[in-house]
Amino acid sequence: MFFVAGITGRVGGTAAGLLLDKGHAVRGLVRDPAKAAEWVAKGVDVRQGDLNDAAALAAAMEGVEGAFVMMPPNFAPQPGYPEAKAIVAALKEALAKAKPPRVVALSSIGSEKTSGLGLITTTHLLEEGLSDLPCPTALVRAGSFIENALGGLGAAEATGVYYSFYQPTDLAVPTIATVDIGAEVARLLTSEWSGKRIVELGSPVTADEMAAAMGEVLGREVKAQAIPREQWTKTIEGFGFPAGTTWGYEEMLDGVNSGWINFGVEGTEAVAGTTTPAEVFAEARKG
Repeated sequence: MFFVAGITGRVGGTAAGLLLDKGHAVRGLVRDPAKAAEWVAKGVDVRQGDLNDAAALAAAMEGVEGAFVMMPPNFAPQPGYPEAKAIVAALKEALAKAKPPRVVALSSIGSEKTSGLGLITTTHLLEEGLSDLPCPTALVRAGSFIENALGGLGAAEATGVYYSFYQPTDLAVPTIATVDIGAEVARLLTSEWSGKRIVELGSPVTADEMAAAMGEVLGREVKAQAIPREQWTKTIEGFGFPAGTTWGYEEMLDGVNSGWINFGVEGTEAVAGTTTPAEVFAEARKG
């Protein structure tokens, strides 16, 4: 039995599916079990609760062979990241009580830094919280999700332009598909190791290459175009962010563009992605 957080999401869902395919039992924790009906039908032990609930977390992790934990996405946190700190505290309490024999955590590039991270601060806090676990621990520092570019696919089809926050457009940014993250999580959960491992997961992809992949799938020429820095706030608010909440997203993007947030940290393991942007875009088009 393995505990998998986020089974209704892309990463957790992929990991859970692969574990089930290999004959392993899976347990998950969701706020609304009705939204996990498909997993119940597949035999997953779905418990009700959330990542702020230390008691529910501990009960869900009791007796498992390994646990996968992650920070739920929060693109508009409060200053000081109180939401992330509360989840880290709950996870620490639950892990201390349940004592799973191994833990895999989804982190992010840049999480070793202590400042200038923006939204990646949440995974920095997670890594800090898990730093003294007595069991084997693996931190998966994933690159930027390829799926983050899906929002630009429609505009690319209509205009032939892929608008990018990552710039210049030939800047190579660590990038990974969520299915590859889920596969690495499942692999680690079913592996044996001692001590602490840190995996840098992804491959370098430029905005120009992302645009070319879109063009390949759309059957038309697509060129990458950088979104001017002075237009970021307005553009991000256009995604639905409330006014005054874009600061974390912007600081993260600045960190990537400056090279502050990147792969290549000493002592980490490098694992390349296997799913290409074109494959992710083609799959999205099918839906």
